[in-house]
Amino acid sequence: MTLLITVFAAVAVTLIWYTSEKARRMKLGALCLAFWGASLMWLVDAVMEYIEVGAEYFSPSGADMLNDAFLGISVVALGLVVWVITLLVKDPAGVLGKRPKKHE
Repeated sequence: MTLLITVFAAVAVTLIWYTSEKARRMKLGALCLAFWGASLMWLVDAVMEYIEVGAEYFSPSGADMLNDAFLGISVVALGLVVWVITLLVKDPAGVLGKRPKKHE
């Protein structure tokens, strides 16, 4: 489940990044890389687990699937939080740099 969730997030963000100039200005490429990196990590994890347990890998229990789903959602949420922090620090749209002037 973690692999599927992160791959779906990576594909969705990549499509948005590729089709939108505004998305590229908003540093969505960093989020793409984070999700694709997480997907690659979960793919390696799945291959290694399959090597260890064999065909049992394809019949997980309900509790294992639920735990994996929560982990996948947590990874996507953490990636989004890191992206938002990056936006706040770099401020590509200049929103934080615009401060109202004080009247004297």
